[in-house]
Amino acid sequence: MTSTVPTAVQRTDAQPPITMFGPDFPYAYDDFLAHPAGLGQIPATEHGTEVAVIGGGLSGLITAYELMKMGLKPVVYEADRIGGRLRTVGFEGCDPSLSAEMGAMRFPPSSTALQHYIDLVGLTTTPFPNPLAPGTPSTVVDLKGETHYAETIDDLPQVYRDVMDAWNACLEEGADFSDMNRAMRERDVPRIREIWARLVEKLDNQTFYGFLCDSESFASFRHREIFGQVGFGTGGWDTDFPNSILEILRVVYSEADDHHRGIVEGSQQLPLRLWDREPSKIVHWPLGTSLASLHGGDPKPAVTRLNRTAGNRITVTDASGSIRTYEAAVFTAQSWMLLSKIACDDSLFPIDHWTAIERTHYMESSKLFVPVDRPFWLDKDEETGRDAMSMTLTDRMTRGTYLLDNGPDAPAVICLSYTWCDDSLKWLPLSAHERMEVMLKSLGEIYPKVDIRRHVIGDPVTVSWENEPYFMGAFKANLPGHYRYQRRLFTHFMQDRLPEDKRGIFLAGDDISWTAGWAEGAVQTALNAVWGVMTHFGGATDPGNPGPGDVYDEIAPVELPED
Repeated sequence: MTSTVPTAVQRTDAQPPITMFGPDFPYAYDDFLAHPAGLGQIPATEHGTEVAVIGGGLSGLITAYELMKMGLKPVVYEADRIGGRLRTVGFEGCDPSLSAEMGAMRFPPSSTALQHYIDLVGLTTTPFPNPLAPGTPSTVVDLKGETHYAETIDDLPQVYRDVMDAWNACLEEGADFSDMNRAMRERDVPRIREIWARLVEKLDNQTFYGFLCDSESFASFRHREIFGQVGFGTGGWDTDFPNSILEILRVVYSEADDHHRGIVEGSQQLPLRLWDREPSKIVHWPLGTSLASLHGGDPKPAVTRLNRTAGNRITVTDASGSIRTYEAAVFTAQSWMLLSKIACDDSLFPIDHWTAIERTHYMESSKLFVPVDRPFWLDKDEETGRDAMSMTLTDRMTRGTYLLDNGPDAPAVICLSYTWCDDSLKWLPLSAHERMEVMLKSLGEIYPKVDIRRHVIGDPVTVSWENEPYFMGAFKANLPGHYRYQRRLFTHFMQDRLPEDKRGIFLAGDDISWTAGWAEGAVQTALNAVWGVMTHFGGATDPGNPGPGDVYDEIAPVELPED
């Protein structure tokens, strides 16, 4: 069992694998990518035409890579570093094999479109040590000063299994969990749409916490409190309690919080390798062409202004003062940048889309990692026979502590703390070393026999995404009533629905997707934007491999009334 509180449906080997598509837009992006006909083509008269791609994160790199393969010339702008929230850093003075994932660090198998690109660039994955996951030697749950050691869910006190049962019952009673999970696994689009249309109308105004409170299964405040602190899959979910329950259902339906894997060599290798990759099948450009070669090695600097100019072109000014005009542009950076760091014309988007961008709600998130001499946590306590230290969930300041080893005798890494929202803001005024001192004190109270400091071999590294100037948050999370806003942003790639003077710039990135906070959303919206740009230039997909826009009318997201 991978979750502290597992999902309601128990998997069997006979069941088909699930994919993180739907329920809002049940399109099989993995099939689209796997088809031998490719993603489409543009008229030869458009070959070599420049397209601005703003943002060098995963969504931007996939957009640029696929447009390059079609024969267009993507011009990538990046304010900071290639990778976006796929950010892998080392420790100064330590073995180069030691690294810390400051952003995305765990990826579910249901991220099937993401897996396409992981395989494409030759990366491998390994099980991630979530609480009670099969690859996690042990887990400690520490609440209200009471500590429990567990290797499986059965090792925890009965109250935790009661909470598990309450969550399963809550999902069944309030969200038709088994039915939807089965429909998604079988890719039964009519059934998915039938269930989801009803739930969107019923639950759009409901918080996660309100959804729990409405269930008889969670009548106990104590159970709700434990669930918030310990949660399921990756740990406690109380920081998500104010968010829309629809956000949570998207995660649990698609099993996005289960069976996580980490990327060997670091997640940032994915966009970096896409940047350098020379496709074997490419139109217009000679073999050996890569995004790096088209740019002379480096992307363009930060965008400082976006405006529309004559002929409905998109004009981009960058930090060097360079001004270039494009027939099309794709914006993949954090959407709040359009409100603050980048001077924009109001005419870029319809007013309803500006409202949706302004209303986007972002979650804060902080992490701190330290390098250690070896995985000492695997040492056995002589009195109890237990691991000296475990993957730890607690209501103390650290909240989640993850132990990441590279073998029994090799240097290793501890994520001393991973927190979100208010828990993240508590760390914001503190330096990396100040944060580490507070964390070591908290962990010392849980593990009084373990001297963690003795094993630390380098300086800590930390991030607070809300304080990062080009992000201002970790990822989007809709509040109740935000479904309509998200629909506007996600469907923006369907530009035949827009006035002619509002076309030509496309939105992409995980915060435009229905599954923000997951790299799969960045991939899917990139592919939507690629289809949109291709169509903008008069191109089309192969009839045997229709793209997301070709089937849009059949699977369009539920449209709620606005009056």
